[in-house]
Amino acid sequence: MLLGCIADDFTGATDLAGMLVRGGMRTVQTIGVPQGVAPDADAVVVSLKSRTTPAPQAIEESLAALRWLQAQGARQIFFKYCSTFDSTDAGNIGPVADALLSALGSDFSIACPAFPENGRSIFRGHLFVGDGLLNESGMETHPLTPMKDANLVRVLQRQTTRRVGLARYDTVARGSDSLRERFAALRAEGVGIAIVDAVDNDDLMTIGAACAGMPLVTGGSGVALGLPANFAAQGLLGDPGQAARMPVIAGPAAVISGSCSKATNAQVAEWAASRPVFRVDPLALAAGQPVARQALDWARAQAGVPVLISATSPPEDVARVQAQLGVAAAGELVERALAEVARGLVAQGVRKLVVAGGETAGAVVKALAIEQLRVGPQIDPGVPWMVADGGAADGSPLALALKSGNFGSTDFFAKALAMLDRA
Repeated sequence: MLLGCIADDFTGATDLAGMLVRGGMRTVQTIGVPQGVAPDADAVVVSLKSRTTPAPQAIEESLAALRWLQAQGARQIFFKYCSTFDSTDAGNIGPVADALLSALGSDFSIACPAFPENGRSIFRGHLFVGDGLLNESGMETHPLTPMKDANLVRVLQRQTTRRVGLARYDTVARGSDSLRERFAALRAEGVGIAIVDAVDNDDLMTIGAACAGMPLVTGGSGVALGLPANFAAQGLLGDPGQAARMPVIAGPAAVISGSCSKATNAQVAEWAASRPVFRVDPLALAAGQPVARQALDWARAQAGVPVLISATSPPEDVARVQAQLGVAAAGELVERALAEVARGLVAQGVRKLVVAGGETAGAVVKALAIEQLRVGPQIDPGVPWMVADGGAADGSPLALALKSGNFGSTDFFAKALAMLDRA
């Protein structure tokens, strides 16, 4: 293993794994911390569900992942979080980064959630989503991690005991040598974590080169674009064209959507304009109605046509449900139902499954008892197809696309399924 990665949610892990494959690294994503030895891969991404857990729990799980990766000989560690820096003033990005740095005996790392291909850029320390600041992007109303400040230096400083600094765009634009010099100067000033500006992929490559040999790198999956080249330069990678290969998978397809992000709402609306949708009502779940069974009966009646089973709703509907049920209770009800739906769909013969939403993806993967996934080709920036060998009860492989709520084009669901149909 060359690169050991720790991701704070399942779709974030998938996003990162896809970026590494794009760089020519054979990559496997594990579900939680493995118990055995590492699979045959250049990079392993350990996916946790630690983004919104209490900080002490997130730290404990992340350190367990680190210990396993170190035991497998990982040469560098990458801590991956969302490109919209999803967190609260209490964490979990800062506390986990602090703990990992301490465990590695290091005193410096970077923080760069930039992902320009998906509209996330950082300039003068401020995170932009498209043309607007983070706190004007819709993330300010996120039910679990409302992002109301676009200044990442301020945001991270509220979470960490280390001093937070900034490597500005003018430094990045001068190249990796200039950036390494800035890192050295910041360390000399007592800075422990540096926010790094980035507005395009060239910047990400520069940042990646400047981080060669750094024990810990933290950021969004965009930064990972520049890391494989460091290993390739040492002659440690094989044929990059083989990294994304996946088998042809036959069988019915379905989509499960639990995210309530702007992007996923648009994707559900696009699908619903011409394809069948079953709507999951959290209030019906709370009333004890057999919604999951109803969804599965409905899906079976569609006679093999790709279906969408969706709990995606606009913000005002989400707020209304949460006011009645509570934020945590509403989320848990939906996750349990969609996990049951996923098990039922696979039992009915579905072999291609698209899942929208990090929490939903985690629940689905757990319900299907999947322990690791081989990463295949990219569908949209940040979202690859993946294969769970023997993921179905009959031992046949299962194709999965685990989409972060904010990612993907409006026609993502149809595009994803069409890609496998052409394979």
